[in-house]
Amino acid sequence: MKLARYHFSPVASFAALTLTCAVAQAQPAAVQPVPDSLDLKTAISYALEHNFAIRQARERIKQQEGIVVEVSARTIPNVSADAAYQRNDRDISNSFPASDQGWQINLTASQALYAGGGIRSAVKSTQLARDAAMLDLKAVINEALLQVRVSFYRVLLAREQIKVQESNLELLKQQLKTSTDRYEAGTVSSFEKLRAEVAVANAKVPLITAANDFRLSIESLRQALGFTTNTAEFARKVPEFIGSLEFTPQKFDLQAAFDSARVNRPDLERIAKLADSRAESVTTAGSTRYPNVAAFGGYTLRRGSTNNFGDSNHGWLVGVQSQWDIFDGRATAGRVAQAKSLLEQTRLTLEEARLAVDVEVRRAHSQWQQATELAEASTRVVEQATEAVRLANARYNAGTGTQLDVLAAQVELTTARNNEIQAFFSYNVAVASLRKAMGQADEFVTK
Repeated sequence: MKLARYHFSPVASFAALTLTCAVAQAQPAAVQPVPDSLDLKTAISYALEHNFAIRQARERIKQQEGIVVEVSARTIPNVSADAAYQRNDRDISNSFPASDQGWQINLTASQALYAGGGIRSAVKSTQLARDAAMLDLKAVINEALLQVRVSFYRVLLAREQIKVQESNLELLKQQLKTSTDRYEAGTVSSFEKLRAEVAVANAKVPLITAANDFRLSIESLRQALGFTTNTAEFARKVPEFIGSLEFTPQKFDLQAAFDSARVNRPDLERIAKLADSRAESVTTAGSTRYPNVAAFGGYTLRRGSTNNFGDSNHGWLVGVQSQWDIFDGRATAGRVAQAKSLLEQTRLTLEEARLAVDVEVRRAHSQWQQATELAEASTRVVEQATEAVRLANARYNAGTGTQLDVLAAQVELTTARNNEIQAFFSYNVAVASLRKAMGQADEFVTK
């Protein structure tokens, strides 16, 4: 499976984003085979091509490009041609001698010379809207890739939970074997053997649940990737997921996170561009207060009607025309008021978005702090719980401990292991969420 790679920097220029969109227009294959193995980097690359939100954002850029072309058409000469053919009764003909048919061909070119600034502002407004669509693509990519990361981490979490439950079940089976051997030797009662059997039976329930969580997490990842293949050939195939949940401490300063978000968040830049576009729309709406002036020229060829059908009149023409709505019932004033209100709404939206980003950064930073502390604490607890199980088994084998001590220690170890992998999962998710809140691109998207 050959995957494209996209390049984004936190302050990528519009030109670079445009080039990225152009490169990424290839449609995905109708059927993609389930890979034998999948790592996070490959998943990120695949999502850049196939994630539906990203593909829709690219289409919105294409839509805005079309709008720019449409509006810009008013800045260049427009050429049109029209033709007419007429056949009528000779008695109503105006020509002499009478002619019952005629035709005319006109070729005209026109160029707007002045429109009160409306054309320029309309073009500028659509260009800013296009730039906003490019920033929207960047924001969508950041959000989509965060979801891919979280989904991939959740697959790894479910896989590790299966391993923990399998390890727990294996230890309980060993305990059952020891209890059975001692029961047959007559050194313990049947109650201890029964209690070990119950513990083994109870341990199968969380293992079944973990296996189901693993299957469901794969489906969530498939949705985040945009992987649509679900044919009979690949319906039961599960790739080997490469990677593990690790705790690699990182440092994030809260003030630096705020500063980064205010500069690099593409959703804030997008709203700012839309505000600039709205400002240009105010000029466009008010341009109808002024006259429109256009130059035109053309060529006309006419036969029949006013002359013999065999003869023709032809020639060129040039001129200037103007239109001015001196009073339009305050329609222009209404359009300007609407445009100004939309501008103010967009500015308020920008302020609201800045507040929301600050809150998001603070929350993400707080989650990172919590996840760091939990990850550090859980690692120590696993070490202690492992030692407790070893001591409990040693005491039981020496006859100084009880079976209940061993089972309790094993339950604590299983809980500690589950807490550790959950803490590692939460930490990796917290780091990815904080980076996204700061406006940073995914680390696997080459800068």
